[in-house]
Amino acid sequence: MSDYYQSEDLPRFAEVGEEAPELWEKFSAWYSAVFREGALSEREKALIALAVSHVVQCPYCIEAYTEASLEKGSNPEEMTEAVHVAAAIRGGAALVHGVQMRNHVHRLSM
Repeated sequence: MSDYYQSEDLPRFAEVGEEAPELWEKFSAWYSAVFREGALSEREKALIALAVSHVVQCPYCIEAYTEASLEKGSNPEEMTEAVHVAAAIRGGAALVHGVQMRNHVHRLSM
């Protein structure tokens, strides 16, 4: 059985726009604008994208933004730290929902 995610599919991303070229153009323009230098550097944006890629668990994005982070001057230590920050936020977000559980337990036990 082959893997669902194939690294060689990443360069084919634009094919998604073949049946909806107008929408693809709009997405591409917006996406490009998001990653241009602004208040944040391209390097910072690549690190953010790498961290988010791990939280949303997108193997294609992880590959793309690993490469982008390296190309923009980040090193493995910075990249790993960014991933840990994202993991901590994701873990904290899961745990803070424990308050919802506790509130519901309290309502049920009244």
